[in-house]
Formats: sequence, structure tokens, C-alpha cells
Amino acid sequence: MSFLREFKEFAMRGNVVDLAVGVIIGGAFGKIVDSLVKDIVMPVVGRLLGGVDFRHLYVNLGDNTFETMEAAEKAGAPLVKYGAFINTTIDFIIVALAIFVAIKVMNRLKRAEPPPAPPAPDSDEVKLLREIRDALKRS
Repeated sequence: MSFLREFKEFAMRGNVVDLAVGVIIGGAFGKIVDSLVKDIVMPVVGRLLGGVDFRHLYVNLGDNTFETMEAAEKAGAPLVKYGAFINTTIDFIIVALAIFVAIKVMNRLKRAEPPPAPPAPDSDEVKLLREIRDALKRS
């Protein structure tokens, strides 16, 4: 029974719950970035490059030829899907850029906090008491 109690204490710590929330939000953010790349960025880039659809760019390593990538996949042909790799690389760059910007903003907010006020100068009584203490130590 102590194992379950220890696990419950571990799982309910603030850091573990924060990590779980971060993973869930990160997964949702990944889906948004994936859609941004596949549905918005790459069609525009493909259009600018002469109507290329990056999702369908591949190299067939087999002996047979196929009309489409889907037909080659159904036939089980060995494929190098470099268009999908380009999409995934752009996904990564966007996520890395977003994380970089978020960390930069967080660091700027940390620096924006005012530094702690310097300690108040000692009163005359404190200075006099220190002098008396030091004189007693010397004698």
C-alpha cells in the first residue's frame, strides 16, 4: 500500500502536474504548427516554385514505376519521401523559433523585475553600539 501512496505523492507534486500540462499544450501546439506548415506555408511556397506539392515529392528506390506516391505506397515500393521531410523540417524550425521567442520573452520579464532595494543605512545608535563592541573586543 505504501507504493501507491508514494506514487500518489510523486504524481501530485507541482512539477509533475506542470510537466503534464506542458506536454498536453505542446502536443496541441505541434498540431497547430503542423497544420500551419502543411495547409498554409507549403502550398504558398509550392505555388511560388511553380505549383509543386511538397507532400508528393519522393524518390522511388524500386524497379517499378508508379503514377503517384500513393500507388507506390500501396505496392510497398521503397520510397524516399523527401517532400515529407522538408515539411517536418519546417515544422521543427517553426516550433524551435516559437520556443526561442517564448524563452526570450520570459527572460526579459525576469530582468524587468526591479532589483531589491539597498539596505537602509545603519542608525547612529547601531554605529555607536558597534564601536563599543569593537572597543570591548580590543581590551
